[in-house]
Amino acid sequence: MAKKDKPNFVTSNGRLLHLIDTQQFTHELLHAFFKIADKARQLYTSGIGASFLKHCLPNKRALLYFVQPSTRTFLSFESAASILGISTAQVTSTRTSSELKGETPFDSVHTFAMYHDLIIIRYPEPGFAEKCALQFLESDVSKHIINGGSGMDQHPTQALLDVYTLHREFLRRGGLDGKRIMFVGDLARGRAARSLIYLLCKYQDVKVDLVSPDSLKLKGDMKKYMTKHGINFRESDSMLAFSKEADAVYMTRIQDEYDKEFSAGKIDYSAYKLTDAVITSLKPNCIVMHPLPRREEIPVSFDADPRSRYWEQVENGMWARVALIAHILECDLKIKSA
Repeated sequence: MAKKDKPNFVTSNGRLLHLIDTQQFTHELLHAFFKIADKARQLYTSGIGASFLKHCLPNKRALLYFVQPSTRTFLSFESAASILGISTAQVTSTRTSSELKGETPFDSVHTFAMYHDLIIIRYPEPGFAEKCALQFLESDVSKHIINGGSGMDQHPTQALLDVYTLHREFLRRGGLDGKRIMFVGDLARGRAARSLIYLLCKYQDVKVDLVSPDSLKLKGDMKKYMTKHGINFRESDSMLAFSKEADAVYMTRIQDEYDKEFSAGKIDYSAYKLTDAVITSLKPNCIVMHPLPRREEIPVSFDADPRSRYWEQVENGMWARVALIAHILECDLKIKSA
């Protein structure tokens, strides 16, 4: 199928059928998700509200097909499904499935769809979730797929929780429009940074600063995308070049699990850590985010700093995924009117 004919995976009534790419989100849809996420977390604070949510989708089943390591994405999806009353199962290794006998991964996913309404896929191969969704369309399989992370390319639900975190932070500070976001670290191979940048392009006058080693700079396709969407960006190999102006800092770790596909060579990563000098340079109301896991780029001592937001990101991820699942399985309006 030619790229220009790529389906948008949207139902006839305007709902997401599958979530594959970050680009599927519109500004309007993002903010609809934020409202559902806020309403669900507010309902969950009471026993009656939690019971209401638990009875939203008790007849639905979800399969977590996670053959790439994950902690937060896996647990937040599992928790989000539980909140909505969805029963879950999991496959976390091809060694426990018939793929060991020669079955293709696509037939495995098709099999999962016979037992489940929703399949959440985390896979090391870029584009795998999209290929599965296309196969579903061609085979008229009326089940849903969510991309839980694919290779170095896409992580749409990480981007959703990240922009939800930014939305909540800047809600009383004029919103996300016009803010300056600084990305730091492995920007060539980090799918979380790429995916968030896609969503920042949905906002007005957002400014992006990119700080990375020369061999791990953001790829050209993303720079062209930002230019096309009117996003001004700057690049440097020094955090101190931009840190004083940042409204939010998005730290990332080095993605050395992809060294075989994309070797960055030997790098002195000490310049891309949150040092005392960088911390001192940050504005009092600047926030620091990280998709996690972290290594040494953020010291544990910074966790107590009022500007840290990475643990809030973790919790926000669960509620953002509650909103997404509710939308795809059509119980969002029920939550909204509760």
